[in-house]
Amino acid sequence: MAQQRKVNWFAIWISVGVVVALVVVAGLVIWMNSAASGPGEAPEASNINADTGAIMVGDGPDQLDTYIDFMCPVCNQFEQLYGETIEGLVDDGSITLNIHPISILDRASQGTEFSTRAANAMYCVAVADADASLPFLQAMYENQPEEGSTGLTDEQILDIASGVGVTGIDDCVNDGRYSKYVTAMTDETPVKPGAGGIGTPTVLLNDEFVELTGDPQADIVDALQG
Repeated sequence: MAQQRKVNWFAIWISVGVVVALVVVAGLVIWMNSAASGPGEAPEASNINADTGAIMVGDGPDQLDTYIDFMCPVCNQFEQLYGETIEGLVDDGSITLNIHPISILDRASQGTEFSTRAANAMYCVAVADADASLPFLQAMYENQPEEGSTGLTDEQILDIASGVGVTGIDDCVNDGRYSKYVTAMTDETPVKPGAGGIGTPTVLLNDEFVELTGDPQADIVDALQG
């Protein structure tokens, strides 16, 4: 009669332990990769739509969305040409201005990622003081660095924030608290039909792309009344 083989429970439990360990490691790797590629910390404030990245100014019934990059010279031209008209429409209750600070020109700041840092700072300011959002945007364009330069330092950005009455955001700016969120929201920027990719400024009025001719009366005010 053949001798019955003994079950090697030690080997079995070792094998089970290895399998469990591999499953745990695999799960950890997936979680880490997800965390690394996720949208990062979103700014939380009543004036910020965390789903769209919009910093909301005003409470008018019509919606004007502007997607801007602080390194973009054309965005600065847009601000100079259209800014006063837009602010007037906010003040008279006609529109809600939804500002989307994005970063498509990090490549144009010699490795300092100025566009991302500036957009991050915009969120830091908006969380700290909603009323300072538009003044900060205006001040950033008044002090816009030349495209292709290293951009402004974090200290210079904090000085601009201080100039519009916002302090106490040093850690938020220096640590790039919302940088990953900026990157994620940039990828969600609507692309105008026929365009080769994301452009700035991109402007939408009630979800319709605005053709910018340089005439704010025709492009925005008359469109609102049409």
